Amino acid sequence: MSVPNSPSSARSRQLVAMAAPPRHEPKRPQLSRRRFLGFGAAAVAGAPSLLRSGLLGAAGNPGPNERIGVGFIGVGRQGGTVYDFLGRMPGARIVAVADANWPRAVQVAQKIEGVVPYQDYRRLLERSDVDAIVTATPEQWRGRICIHACQAGKDLYVEKPMSLTIHEGRQIAAAVRHYGRVFQTGSQQRSMEPNRRGCELVRNGRLGKIQRVIAYNYPSPWLCDLPAQPLPEGIDWDLWCGPAPLTPYHPDLYVPRANPGWLSFRHFSGGEMTGWGSHGFDQVQWALGMDEAGPVEVWVEGEPLRPPTYTAPEPQARGDQLCRQPQVFFKYPNDIVMELANGPAGGAIFVGDKGTLKIDRAVCQSDPVELAEEPLENPPIPLPKSRNHLQNWLDAIKSRQRPIADVEIGHRSATVCHLGNIARYLGRRLRWDPVQEKFPDDPKANEWLDRPRRKGYELPEI
Repeated sequence: MSVPNSPSSARSRQLVAMAAPPRHEPKRPQLSRRRFLGFGAAAVAGAPSLLRSGLLGAAGNPGPNERIGVGFIGVGRQGGTVYDFLGRMPGARIVAVADANWPRAVQVAQKIEGVVPYQDYRRLLERSDVDAIVTATPEQWRGRICIHACQAGKDLYVEKPMSLTIHEGRQIAAAVRHYGRVFQTGSQQRSMEPNRRGCELVRNGRLGKIQRVIAYNYPSPWLCDLPAQPLPEGIDWDLWCGPAPLTPYHPDLYVPRANPGWLSFRHFSGGEMTGWGSHGFDQVQWALGMDEAGPVEVWVEGEPLRPPTYTAPEPQARGDQLCRQPQVFFKYPNDIVMELANGPAGGAIFVGDKGTLKIDRAVCQSDPVELAEEPLENPPIPLPKSRNHLQNWLDAIKSRQRPIADVEIGHRSATVCHLGNIARYLGRRLRWDPVQEKFPDDPKANEWLDRPRRKGYELPEI
């Protein structure tokens, strides 16, 4: 197995030397600005010719490399799970992995013969045999990796939430369109039949006029001041923090859900508002026909959120309880109000004038029961079908069509999450323009559409 290319700092090079035995490999070319930002005229055109020669194959004469070459960026909890699934699928061939944790990159790569590990994801993007990437890093890395992958001519499968900020999500979507890439958001509930059927029932009027939507009361993130702990060998911590502030290493920060884990800390995440909220709100967006739009108002009842700071490891419970307040409400077109209360975490309860319907992960239930059980024959608005989220993405790469959870869908669903957090922080009613993606006549609120990034980790220009 080949050794990685140069990690991103002298410290990480030292750690790599300690973590891996010396190997020999041909020197790889450096990633020039022209190559990274341009990749030639074909990258801008986004034509299928960017796929390796022979990948699609001629009619009746399949090419020798018909499997799609995939690279993984971030192979921890979720990334490792997707790696195992995709590694068993006949339409894909995993060729490389990248992770700031070098020993983990090596360990995961060794599961499949021939997979090459890297610590710097940019080296992975240079490979001509990588047609597409899967990324499942902490959320602060989402924008930079996605835009770089688009510029490198790679298609993308991106774990949810799709972005750390609303501005970042729009930049990712712009890059996908500009470079002509296929982008699947990891909102896998769109590929579950009960979820699709439930959203189709709501969309086609089975409940009558929707009066309100009851969603789960997802907590917002809080602040981290955990004490520094010894850094394990092989982790490039500066690289892991990336665009976020350089925060001392602690094992209960490094993993997503621990005591409490990075997913609860604002520097790295939107909390469970974006963690589970990107699943639940995605179902609301789909059912209400808002895949290219969203709510027009968001407000709270109660005092603005003053998030706690965790100075020592402890479970999520205290932070979750404090950061579920104040209660958040969204207003959609047609005066539909969604409230964050006691709805299901993976969907919502839709209340119409003919009954109610609950959508959760692989769940579609109604009261009265026949609303969900009676088939919907020839619906005026049929929703697309997918039985396998990863296969849907692989098929879209070959057809160059948009998959079931396209980048715009992922961006709009994540936007609802971000709006909820912003409303809690500001503690007042906000009008939202889903076309301009701004708060009209509210400069203070618009300051929350993005956040600063560390020098050297800014978003790439499109």
